[in-house]
Amino acid sequence: MATPHGVDRYTELIAPTVTANELRARVTDVHREVADSVTLQLRPTRQWRGFRAGQFVRVGVVVDGVRHTRCFSPCGSEHADDGRLELTVKAHPSGLVSRELLERAEPGLMVDLEQAAGEFHLPRPRPRDIVLISGGSGITPVLAMLRTLVDERHEGRVAFLHYVSRPDDLVHAGELRRLGKALGVTVAVGCTGTPGAGDVDGHFTAEHLAQAAPWVRGAQSYLCGPARMMTAVREVYDGMGIGGNLHTEAFEAAPAAPPADDDVRGTVTFSASGVDAANTGDVLLEQAEAAGLSPEYGCRMGICFSCTAVRRSGCTRNALTGKADAEPDQPIQLCINRPVGDVDIAV
Repeated sequence: MATPHGVDRYTELIAPTVTANELRARVTDVHREVADSVTLQLRPTRQWRGFRAGQFVRVGVVVDGVRHTRCFSPCGSEHADDGRLELTVKAHPSGLVSRELLERAEPGLMVDLEQAAGEFHLPRPRPRDIVLISGGSGITPVLAMLRTLVDERHEGRVAFLHYVSRPDDLVHAGELRRLGKALGVTVAVGCTGTPGAGDVDGHFTAEHLAQAAPWVRGAQSYLCGPARMMTAVREVYDGMGIGGNLHTEAFEAAPAAPPADDDVRGTVTFSASGVDAANTGDVLLEQAEAAGLSPEYGCRMGICFSCTAVRRSGCTRNALTGKADAEPDQPIQLCINRPVGDVDIAV
């Protein structure tokens, strides 16, 4: 009876939050604490199953009549009493969705939502002692962990180290001060570009870790931030012989090796769209966009699988691992795979 559209296309005309199948959320509050970030409170529809602190969600936003999907990590506690979802979004100069939300999001905005996903999260049962380390916008998943642990009245020790360039870049400053007063919790903020402005000075060091968590050897640690910072943290943990206790999530793509000269040849066929393009050596997502196509994507770094498409034929090489694969009719991630010679992709 609803042909050609689903039931939700009709119910949304009456009440956008009344859906039979689709998961959506209404923005109920918008807070712009710092110049380049916005915090949104969302109330999901009844299909929402909640999240585990540290996971991400895919959010669909309509910009100029086109729906775009991006991945964001909730920054609130997984035990929020009101069932709301809190997201802090940092806008990037070329970020279409992030800038749209920063500049135009207002209460009442409806967004599409997908169930939470991701393997970076607090385990159950909780480790007794926990160290949380983040930098920049990597604060969101580990802040969710910290808030969750405080709500659970976690009985172990918790240390939280967060790095920003300047005090003005710090989001949730008041919340961090409040959480730092909880029993068993140590919160330390480092300002890498403003000496003397934080609890620790400069970029992450072993001394910072020892100051915040002298008991770190017996703890499980969770890290999210820029590649440079994450490398520094891994080196310290490996040097201490506790690298196996460090769990990580990146919010920016790791540097990828350049394509081999022999790979940059042939034609990329986007067969579902009837478009052919000369292979430039870029990852398939960028080549599709350069050819005028708009494949769905979320993270652009191989985490969320939003850009997965079927490689019908040909060979592709993973830009992060260097591994090549030529088995036909296999799903691959467009954002981290480069074509090797002639390739047919179902896009």
